Amino acid sequence: MSVIPDASDPFARDRGGPAQPLLSVSGLTKHFPVRKAGGKKQVVRAVDGVDFDVLKGETLGIVGESGCGKSTTAKLLMGLIERDSGGLLYDGQAVGERAMPWRSYRRQVQMVFQDSYASLNPRMTVEQSIAFGPKVNGVPGREAVERARGLLARVGLEPKRFAGRYPHEISGGQRQRVNIARSLALEPRLVLLDEAVSALDKSVEAQVLNLLLDLKAEFGLTYIFISHDLNVVRFISDRVMVMYLGRVSEIGPSDTVLDAPAHPYTEALLASMPSLDPDNRTQVALLAGDPPNPIDPPTGCRFHPRCALAEDICSQTEPPLDGIQPLHRVACLARQPGSGHSAAPIPAIAA
Repeated sequence: MSVIPDASDPFARDRGGPAQPLLSVSGLTKHFPVRKAGGKKQVVRAVDGVDFDVLKGETLGIVGESGCGKSTTAKLLMGLIERDSGGLLYDGQAVGERAMPWRSYRRQVQMVFQDSYASLNPRMTVEQSIAFGPKVNGVPGREAVERARGLLARVGLEPKRFAGRYPHEISGGQRQRVNIARSLALEPRLVLLDEAVSALDKSVEAQVLNLLLDLKAEFGLTYIFISHDLNVVRFISDRVMVMYLGRVSEIGPSDTVLDAPAHPYTEALLASMPSLDPDNRTQVALLAGDPPNPIDPPTGCRFHPRCALAEDICSQTEPPLDGIQPLHRVACLARQPGSGHSAAPIPAIAA
């Protein structure tokens, strides 16, 4: 039985095309309460006002240091943790409202986690794990099993050999293929991949990345791909979003952001990548120290304590995420015309 979505299915409509973003995120915020000595209540600003769109049919890569809010953002998008504020629009409908309740949303949006073993129930066979979601959502048992076996074959695992195995009986790469197959069992349109290949060795990682590209083309999928590996993000992503301390610092086409970064933080991340070329080694570290405390982030630009371009205005004014080129936005006063920074471009004079 084919696992390709039926075109007559209303949820299978418009899987590509520029009509509107598939997912629009505005003002997404999540603060985790902590209790300091003396009983004083404070919050960790894990995600602090994030705005971005995910276009239909694209792969949006999300990068940043550990603790920048990447994984928390993914969990908020899936509703695994409750957002404090902000809005999610999926295909023009508000998520969590009557028009698009979470149950309907999650049929179309699935997630693949980093830990391939913890993601699977150790008491269920591979086939049972993949078929479980469709069964819960009303697909007859026989059809759900056929769908599971078809997806196993599609991700390169022969059903006769692997369908009856348990998670501990297969390798990490095979488990991640099972997780990918399971994420496709409900025929979603959007798949979130949170460090989905970071635990794999390089040869298996390449196989899984190529599999993801093939599945994207075959099923008309849209990806949000979270990773700390900029080489992997460059390979798979159409656009890249860089996060720092709970906020978006830069977003744009992957070639633009990774070849000609506008934000000093993005530039520092790229400079930290190891190089095999002895003539292309970084002599001076562009980024020193640890990120500031998310409980008490710096005023103004959150990157200014570590930024070589920082001026007094950077500690006083919070930079907006403004466009500097078509589809390319950056939150840096040194790149925004008329911001008051000495390195800012001169505003264009209207004709």
